[in-house]
Amino acid sequence: MPLYKTIKPNSHTTIFVWKIEESFDELSKEIELTTKSKDRLLSMKSELHQRGFLSVRHLMKEAGYTDFDLFYNENGKPHLKGEKHISITHSFTYSAIAISNNELGIDIEKNREKIKIIQHKFVNFERGFIHKDDDYIQQLTVIWGAKESLYKIYPFGGLTFKNDIDINSFQIADKKTTGYIKVDGWDKNYDIGFEQIDGFTLVYALDNSKND
Repeated sequence: MPLYKTIKPNSHTTIFVWKIEESFDELSKEIELTTKSKDRLLSMKSELHQRGFLSVRHLMKEAGYTDFDLFYNENGKPHLKGEKHISITHSFTYSAIAISNNELGIDIEKNREKIKIIQHKFVNFERGFIHKDDDYIQQLTVIWGAKESLYKIYPFGGLTFKNDIDINSFQIADKKTTGYIKVDGWDKNYDIGFEQIDGFTLVYALDNSKND
């Protein structure tokens, strides 16, 4: 399947979403990989993970980049050659990338009952606003995705979802909220956007200190 969806949160940010329906062989066509990426791809034990990896390269192609434009820092954070920022995510049958002039993070997660079991690991401040009359699993998945997105923005690693990142009050219908990273030397607020895609929750965090 070609590009599934494009989202423009602002004038300098684009999100590209891919629905992974192709086989590994189909996704391998017309995609050139660096030697490092080839080794990484071959080391993956799950074909689903491999297909997610390749679909991300197709999204980069849609955005005008190749695998040769992508590199990672010592903490595994992806970067593009040039001035643009990138964030990457994939889960089961969906992948997405976000590209912007400013720092950003993105996450996509399948809505699953399992999240209720692990909520104690990442919900803290947010316990005070979770709404009983809203979809509980989706709310928890937004919180997780928002914290994952903010974690991806922070360049030094080592944050804990429960204690170092807070997400402010929202309802699913809002499709937006704010969140912040609260560690020494990095006390910043971010805009959070989210939406539902076929049983998945897509969440992205944007640096709101630099407006359109």
